[in-house]
Amino acid sequence: MRPAMEPELDVGESDLMQILSHVVEEVRDSVGQDIDGAELLYGLLNAPWLQSLLKVYECLQQYLKSSTMPHLPYASGLSLEILSDLQALPYPSQEARELYTLLTEPNMQALLSAHDVVGLKDYEPILPPLPEDLPVDEEAMRIVCLVKNKQPLGATIRRDETTGEIYVARVIHGGLADRSGLLHAGDKLVEVNGQPVFGLEPEQIIQILANSHGTVMFKVVPITDRPVNNQTMLYVRTLTDYSPQQDPAIPCADAGMAFRKGDLLEIVDQTDALWWQAKKLPCSSACAGLIPSASLLKRKQREFWWSQPYQPHTCIKTLSTVDEEDDILAIDVTFIEADEEAFESEELREEENEFSATVEGIYLAGFRRSLRLCRRRRIQGGVSGLSCSLRCPSSCYSALANPYEEVVRYQRPPEDTHRLIALLGPSGVGVNELRRRLIEINPKTYQGATPHTTRHPKSHEEPGREYHYISKEQFENMAYSQRFVEYGEHRGHFYGTSVEAVKDVLASGKICIIDIEPYAIDSVRTHELRAYIIYIKPPPIEQLKRTRVNSQLITSYFTTRPFRDEDFQEIEEAGRRMEQQYSQFFDHVIVNDGLQASCVQLLTVVRRAQDEPQWVPASWIRPSDRF
Repeated sequence: MRPAMEPELDVGESDLMQILSHVVEEVRDSVGQDIDGAELLYGLLNAPWLQSLLKVYECLQQYLKSSTMPHLPYASGLSLEILSDLQALPYPSQEARELYTLLTEPNMQALLSAHDVVGLKDYEPILPPLPEDLPVDEEAMRIVCLVKNKQPLGATIRRDETTGEIYVARVIHGGLADRSGLLHAGDKLVEVNGQPVFGLEPEQIIQILANSHGTVMFKVVPITDRPVNNQTMLYVRTLTDYSPQQDPAIPCADAGMAFRKGDLLEIVDQTDALWWQAKKLPCSSACAGLIPSASLLKRKQREFWWSQPYQPHTCIKTLSTVDEEDDILAIDVTFIEADEEAFESEELREEENEFSATVEGIYLAGFRRSLRLCRRRRIQGGVSGLSCSLRCPSSCYSALANPYEEVVRYQRPPEDTHRLIALLGPSGVGVNELRRRLIEINPKTYQGATPHTTRHPKSHEEPGREYHYISKEQFENMAYSQRFVEYGEHRGHFYGTSVEAVKDVLASGKICIIDIEPYAIDSVRTHELRAYIIYIKPPPIEQLKRTRVNSQLITSYFTTRPFRDEDFQEIEEAGRRMEQQYSQFFDHVIVNDGLQASCVQLLTVVRRAQDEPQWVPASWIRPSDRF
């Protein structure tokens, strides 16, 4: 362009369209001189949208210079005067009555009020000026108003014993204070409903709140550095019982949450190292409760354990079936030997029958009487040298180490192997019979694991069908390597169900069904087997008697006999102890008050265990060292 020919224009006063026309003329001259970019700029300045935009801009500038004022500064007041005059008319006409009705309509009143506000630009209230003698170092205050309802406020307070000041100790997740977002842990409480709280005890403040109705007003000094809870949600299964009413160390017993073994909890807040906030699943309350943190609960359990008198830990025993077990050495040896001979012939007949009893050409493994009897005579040396703390999940060592078990929601992918089904129950409740019936329903889908033994095969037995036959040294090595789900001794021979035998069934695409004793729970609750544990619970004693009129049990003298009243009492007591100590590991409970109904229920539960989402230990899915 030609700087010497540029007109001198006052941009603040000249018309923008006139300026644009001068610019377009200059650019046109530049196009003829083939200056780079001049043709592009010429086309841009001649664009219709730019011309329209400039016209709009000019109109807005003119409106700003001469802003319109309302014709009536107070239309609402005028309407009231008109209404007063219309009411004074002795004989109003039809038009007057219609005008009166129109002006009294709420919509018209709101329109006139909005007109006055916009016309007078009276958008905000006029605040009084700040006092000149305002202290510079005065703390900023916040006024918090909460509407009190039937729910608690969801906040706890504490008193600083040194200064006497009252602070918000914690805000309960999901409570009224938490949902409002106005109160936070660490805020200093100054007034409650206009009453100063400095120097008061927390109980006195709670009484003030209890006597308040409707709106509760707090005056607080907000905390400057508010802690941020950026932790993800955590789900745990409780492995112990807890009652806040019996815990003198809990900050607020009313805010605590009780739980029992096996409950599922959602941990929603872990900002406090000692007291977490959690909800019980399934959750029916929006407000969380206080529970001890994992470290605090470990310490409490350890202190309680050390304060108790020493008692050697023992696993739960199965049904004794011996009248005086302590007096076994006084029994006539010839009597036992005669019973052993009778039992050998009886067991041989049973094994031959089992050999010929197949379903759809499939042998039902894992039901031999010798395998069941070996559980009652746990090995007293050698292989059994493993301490109870390594094999029993309810031992004091395990309970002290893991008060909570992290769990996740698990849905078995269709291409993965099935979950192991482990049945558990006191001896005599019918666990073995339920397992047998389930496998007989569909042996192509359900199968038991073939056990291992150190005895030699008999004439009608085949290796890998009735048993896997191995040497005693091999058996001991597998036991020391913890490759057995469970094992025992019977008549000088070792019997056991190995992890490999279970995995072989699962690898074949079938669902492996086994029954175990309580000490074997830890062996099957692993990422390899992912066992679904079903507890077979005994019904009331009267129902036990009715359903076992013709049943027989195997005694420790190698004979069978009918059930007696003391047997039913022992079954009930063994079931009660088993449920008390191991219920946290039960995925489902079936009351066996009838084999037919219980078998149908068992079939349904097994299918759900494979197809529906379940809560499983997080260590099965991913490594975790949280607890």
